[in-house]
Amino acid sequence: MLSRISAAESVPEEDVLPGEDAALKDCAPISQCHDREVVKVAGTLRTVTMQPRAGTPALQAELTDGEDSLDVVWLGRRSIAGVEPGRRMIVSGRVSISQGRRVLFNPKYELRPTGQE
Repeated sequence: MLSRISAAESVPEEDVLPGEDAALKDCAPISQCHDREVVKVAGTLRTVTMQPRAGTPALQAELTDGEDSLDVVWLGRRSIAGVEPGRRMIVSGRVSISQGRRVLFNPKYELRPTGQE
């Protein structure tokens, strides 16, 4: 009986939290991202716009995790398939502060499957 009790206490965290996505476990909250820090964050795209910067096309999106937000900017891009408002994604890169807002320029990104929240 003692072995059953101790075995139950050593259940891996993945089994304790069913449905928890392993890719999201190492993501930081946006509010904890600081200037010049390399981060990995997850959230939902609130807006996606084409905002030229210094005469160069730039796709700009606002990513929110429900508590805070940051801007994601892909320089030289007019559009990216799948990058649209309401889409969940994970982005990683170096945060910079521009005009008082957190910004990730040309981040690595992973689009999350639609219909899974």
